[in-house]
Amino acid sequence: MTPLPPAQPGEISPRPGWFARLGGSILFYTQLPLPPGWQPRFEGIAPLAPVVGLALGLGLVVVDIVLSQLGMPPLTRSALVIGLGVWLTGGLHLDGAMDTADGLAVMEPERRLAVMADSRAGAFGVMAAIAILGLKTLALAELATGRGWVLVAAMVWGRWGQVVAIARYPYLRAEGKGALHRKHLRSPQDWLLGLGLAFAFHGLWAWARPDHLLINGLTLMGGLGLAIATGAYFNRRLGGHTGDTYGATVEWTETLLLSLATLASTGA
Repeated sequence: MTPLPPAQPGEISPRPGWFARLGGSILFYTQLPLPPGWQPRFEGIAPLAPVVGLALGLGLVVVDIVLSQLGMPPLTRSALVIGLGVWLTGGLHLDGAMDTADGLAVMEPERRLAVMADSRAGAFGVMAAIAILGLKTLALAELATGRGWVLVAAMVWGRWGQVVAIARYPYLRAEGKGALHRKHLRSPQDWLLGLGLAFAFHGLWAWARPDHLLINGLTLMGGLGLAIATGAYFNRRLGGHTGDTYGATVEWTETLLLSLATLASTGA
């Protein structure tokens, strides 16, 4: 692939084309391989995270439908779907949520980043993982209305919240995976891309299932609010963000939104 020309002083460095960045986002955010000949680039992939979330969510919905047709009970297939989601992402976001929980448990603020950088999982990280996976599984199992729609929406909004956190808040490490996202982000157009995708998805939902108005509206407003509030919370606690808190923003936005949606779900 032809290298990008260097940026001149005061200029924003150019980014690869969207197709190359899409390939990079797939490799970065998932464990899925790329077809031969698809040359990925990783500069500026963060805005495409909601697109990856949409694709992952749709794939999980297909699996959920197949398992339902085979007669698998809701709780069991919910656990399998959530577990498959973790596997498809390589546990990237869940690992960040665990490291963030360990860091925030430290009383001395100056030690938090060092604790988060430790690859070993602490007690608070394990508890955070149990809470996230347990709440997601139970909430998904309780969704009698709009189950698949809510799952996809949660995965889109969670990743949009990450993009907002990258755009709005300082990055706390000199180096790291998250630094690449921050360096190549264009604001506001990059976070508007994910927001437009989320609104388009809810519009499609409203068109396809007008009887889901309540849960659709609750998920829309809840997703927008939680995605912003979760990133703001970690910024307030740490004074900025790291790659770990980006992952925590994804996980907790998804978890809280799935839980919120159960308020509007009704039994058959």
